[in-house]
Amino acid sequence: MAKMDVQIGSWITLHHMAIAEIMAGAGFQWLCLDLEHSVIDYYGMQVMLSSIQSKGVQAYVRVGGNDAMMIKRVLDAGADGIICPMINTAEQAKQLVAHVKYPPLGTRGVGLARAQYYGLDEGFEKYRESKAREIQIIAQIEHHEAISNLQSILEVDGIDGTFIGPYDLSGSMGKPGQYEDADVQAQIEQYEKFASRSGKKMGFHVIQPQAQLLHDKINKGYNFIAFSIDTLFLGQSCRQEMNQLKNIIS
Repeated sequence: MAKMDVQIGSWITLHHMAIAEIMAGAGFQWLCLDLEHSVIDYYGMQVMLSSIQSKGVQAYVRVGGNDAMMIKRVLDAGADGIICPMINTAEQAKQLVAHVKYPPLGTRGVGLARAQYYGLDEGFEKYRESKAREIQIIAQIEHHEAISNLQSILEVDGIDGTFIGPYDLSGSMGKPGQYEDADVQAQIEQYEKFASRSGKKMGFHVIQPQAQLLHDKINKGYNFIAFSIDTLFLGQSCRQEMNQLKNIIS
């Protein structure tokens, strides 16, 4: 399969429209609003989705789980893509696709919200025939069971890519955070082997805001990379500048 272009995005956990606007103007190709590990609520998510998309940047949402109601509300708010945690089997991947797709491809219910332009000017039909077909579905691979089932997960029609979660993966093996452990490395290498051959998005989150760390992931075939997170960009920048200031005035 043809090699995909690398898409660089980032992660948003702070619940404020200004964060979304600032990061959407920074040059990222996509941004992910995290509803799993943050206090962002549905209203804030919709406001931030609008801010991101107004800059021409793709807006993903990481939902809290493979839940039809949660996914439906996120999509009706206008998300361009869903990232779903803990997809461990092909059956769970099929359920995820069903939650996202309208019948006959899935089971998504019909609503008239922001995504469908609130039902005005044939908004639903326009959405169903265009953007709804293009929603990206990303399955997070973060358990040793998912690695065992990876090939069948990747073969599920409608799954556009996967995103490995090394910490949770290592935790599922009873070795949380031990990335250099031989068994954990073997599982990550297994992921890279199959995901790089799939022709689908192959995702990784480089947590530290250091651009050089992306080179290794790109060389290994990762093409859907989250570069750091809003809190680290803010926190580390503040600390670095303050340390420099202390050196100047000391």
